[in-house]
Amino acid sequence: MDVIDINAKKSPELPPGTFRMIGWGILAIVLLMLGYSSFYTVQEQEKAAILTFGQYTDEKGAGLHFKWPYPIQEVVKVPAELTQQITFGYRENNGVFTVVEEEAMMITGDENIVSADAVVQWKISNVRDYLYNVENPEQFLRNATSASIRSVIGSEKLDYAITDGKTDIQEKVKAKLLELQEVYQTGIQILDIKFQDIEPPGGQVEEAFREVTNAREEKNTKINVATKYENERIPKARGEAQAMLEKAEADKKSRILNAQGDVAKFNAIYEEYKSNPGVTQSRLILETLEKILPNARIFITDSSGDTVKYLPLNELMQGTRTSPTSASGTGAQGGTAQ
Repeated sequence: MDVIDINAKKSPELPPGTFRMIGWGILAIVLLMLGYSSFYTVQEQEKAAILTFGQYTDEKGAGLHFKWPYPIQEVVKVPAELTQQITFGYRENNGVFTVVEEEAMMITGDENIVSADAVVQWKISNVRDYLYNVENPEQFLRNATSASIRSVIGSEKLDYAITDGKTDIQEKVKAKLLELQEVYQTGIQILDIKFQDIEPPGGQVEEAFREVTNAREEKNTKINVATKYENERIPKARGEAQAMLEKAEADKKSRILNAQGDVAKFNAIYEEYKSNPGVTQSRLILETLEKILPNARIFITDSSGDTVKYLPLNELMQGTRTSPTSASGTGAQGGTAQ
């Protein structure tokens, strides 16, 4: 005899096509997810490395790009166009500077202790090398910076390192950093390195070296002032000397020309004198008298006879007449009129 359980209930039946609709929905979601993951955007300062089945196959710049969905392809973005920097010997956090002594302290070539801190500016030059040749590129860069700085400062004397050698040390450290990046193919390009401070440790040693530095700077200042004065005075003195030379040369030429003129004048007078000595002699006497006695009254008389005869040149020249008595009383007796 069969027993019937009256509490048994029939399971509800789903409408026809329900499973098909669910399948289509899942498929649509999967397709949407695949489509969404197939497009990616690279920002202006980034570059994207395309990995196909985990291997580097391509590189893309800024813009919207397509890739095959994961796990076929994946994208790794790096800030390849961004200039970055690391600090050595100190850290900065929200404007607060903290000294890292284990990095900053080092020994110079003359076995003194010096504290050095610097900033290294760098950027990614090769995405593939940056991602695959070094496990931690930034830590490698920090270690390479430490090795380069210690190597250079370890070969220099403390006095040189904290005074005139800062620029030279920077160039040497940069050259060593570039060499290390080239040897290990890190994909990192070193743009610049700048030392913030190179100084001895605190205390009396620091004070003593500060005095040495101040004295050196004062010496350089005085040398610069003296050099400036020299540069100002030497051209001026050369100009004055040249002016004196030119003036002397002009005086020389003037005197030569005057002497030549006097010689020519003397020769001309001498020629006239040879032709007529008496007239020339009288003329020379009269010209000399006019020069040495410019205000004298000149008479030419002939005292050969009993009556004094004269030629009143001054009266004739002035257009006036004087009496013979007054003229002879005030005149000077000269030579013979011709």
